[in-house]
Amino acid sequence: MSHDLLDRIDQRTRLAGHNRLALLLFRLGGRQLFGVNVFKVQEVLRRPDLFRVPGLPSQFAGVADIRRCSVPVLDLGLAIGHPEREPGTDAIPGYVVVTEFNRSVQGFLVSGVERIVNIAVEDIHPPPELGSAATYLTAVTRFQGELIQVIDVESVMADIANVDTDIRLDPSLVLDTAGRELQVLVVDDSRVARQQIRSVLDQLGVGATLLSDGRQALDHLLQVLASGEDPASRYAMVISDIEMPTMDGYTLTTEIRRNPGLAGLYVLLHTSLSGVFNNAMVEQVGANAFVAKYSAHELAAFVLTRLKDVARAV
Repeated sequence: MSHDLLDRIDQRTRLAGHNRLALLLFRLGGRQLFGVNVFKVQEVLRRPDLFRVPGLPSQFAGVADIRRCSVPVLDLGLAIGHPEREPGTDAIPGYVVVTEFNRSVQGFLVSGVERIVNIAVEDIHPPPELGSAATYLTAVTRFQGELIQVIDVESVMADIANVDTDIRLDPSLVLDTAGRELQVLVVDDSRVARQQIRSVLDQLGVGATLLSDGRQALDHLLQVLASGEDPASRYAMVISDIEMPTMDGYTLTTEIRRNPGLAGLYVLLHTSLSGVFNNAMVEQVGANAFVAKYSAHELAAFVLTRLKDVARAV
């Protein structure tokens, strides 16, 4: 993979809010192409020396010393049970995709890195329904006739690390709703994130409608509006992820602000992505607030502040 390709990552991120998604394409052995959102990628390196750490789950290839930081490196093909993962992968040089999300840095060991592509979000679709079986796919799409499976790397890491989605909040976080039943619309394509947010809202005594992408959310809000109900009266707030298939959170917020019937909605953008770029985009699209994933207490504090304002206004 050329150095020029990595240098263009910052340029690609400017597509946010224009309903396009930049994907880094890679392989895990075999012909299948996989993708990850470029927003999450810090850099791509040829496989560095890896050293083992006691207690590290078996799915990790080891820990790498990257820019004077110890970065855990997950063997992604092994972690998701990729059937084409080549025997003896440990002996294959490969690449490490260094990512940052959920306030942490981690690497993913892959067999080959292809390129960065821009995909219109209307060409990005939810993964096929697999019944109750867990899937690490967050979306599927095509590029030049090839199927691309977009991996939910947050869910992969959460499952390997046994992240508890049943969040326990401080009992002192009490919400007086003045007898009013409050509802929140949650929009996130990650099942782990939806479970975490729902756990927080359940403990606050707040109802939740959970949807998996921005297009679903916008269609739902327009249906509420068409029924004669004010969406801002039904929902005290919208908590939306940013990077999602079909319609990202920036575009969802922009569409909400453009529609007079939806413009009164309070929008909190909640994302695993970090950096000053997000803060500028949050202001540009008209969101009310931004919280980086994942701190249950920080999210609860923002939710409480908003819902107390709503309760006082009754």
